[in-house]
Amino acid sequence: MFESLKKKLTSFLGLKPKKEKKTKKTAAKPAKKAKAKKQEEKEVEEIIEEAEKEPEQENKPQDVLQEAKEEKGIASVKEEGWFTKLFKKAISVKLTQLEFDEFFQGLEITLLENNVALEVVDRIKESLAKDLIGAELRRDEAEEFILKALKKSILSILISPPDIIKQIKEKQGVFVIVFFGINGSGKTTSIAKFAYKLKEHNISSVLAAADTFRAASIEQIQKHGSNLNIPVVAHTYGADPAAVAFDAIQYAKSHNIKAVLIDTAGRMYTKANLLKEMEKIIRVSKPDLKIFVGESITGNDATEQARTFNEAVGIDGTILSKADVDDKAGTILSVGYITKKPIYFLGTGQEYKDLKEFNAKDVLKHLGLEDEDEE
Repeated sequence: MFESLKKKLTSFLGLKPKKEKKTKKTAAKPAKKAKAKKQEEKEVEEIIEEAEKEPEQENKPQDVLQEAKEEKGIASVKEEGWFTKLFKKAISVKLTQLEFDEFFQGLEITLLENNVALEVVDRIKESLAKDLIGAELRRDEAEEFILKALKKSILSILISPPDIIKQIKEKQGVFVIVFFGINGSGKTTSIAKFAYKLKEHNISSVLAAADTFRAASIEQIQKHGSNLNIPVVAHTYGADPAAVAFDAIQYAKSHNIKAVLIDTAGRMYTKANLLKEMEKIIRVSKPDLKIFVGESITGNDATEQARTFNEAVGIDGTILSKADVDDKAGTILSVGYITKKPIYFLGTGQEYKDLKEFNAKDVLKHLGLEDEDEE
């Protein structure tokens, strides 16, 4: 997850990649082969050391160094990171506006290339500038200081969600949630995953098939209901979605069911008439939560969808599907900041159990800015 942004951040800053925990593998190797390989590695290391001791030669050392490193399995000599450049001539510097701008220019490009919205980039810049400009940095402390400021700026734009399970359990009576988003965003599947999660916490639910427009939408949610042994309230295609939502709530009340999960037609966020239909569903169902479902991998398009839905009906939070195949992370960083509402869950696979509670610190870990065992 987020591999693209992780690699670019570590390369730009000149950081060593965080070590990932790996299971140990044992393999029997012939003693002679191992000894020969060890000798070969030793010879390569000696070549590298000799090359690095002769900086006055312009071409040969670099060529020898490059060849030796490639022989040892290193594809290429990395470009100097920003930290290395900053402390080339001194062990301590006071970061100026000019140096900060130079630093952030590279970081800005990295963030934008990874689908982080411009507004979010500006917010990160503002936060970093407050912490870094004028700060006295020592070579041995600079990396930790700047990374701490970067982590702080990222955490400041991510909103931690409330405990939705606790919210549902604590409410007296039926808890109603309306889900909306565009077609193909994984909305109906996300609803089924959420219903499965409620079931794991011994919370009963009913699914409302209020998408009466898309072909096979009713059959799709009925199939999920059958798989999960959860009731589904449905009308015919072309029926009033608000009426379906109303009937589902009445069904829940009469059958002592705790939660009503209302699926709605996938609608383009640019269509005013479809948004008005959404407003009617909300007016009739009076939901406790309105959750937007978007695809993590669609980047700035998902961010604009969330913005428009929030302006039209006022969302309470977001579920981002397909986060397991999102290597850029820009949507996750952008949607919460743009809507000023929390991300509740990330879809991380195809099975019902693959709905992970959102945790802001997990983003730092996936970006390589925090170790797996850090809390």
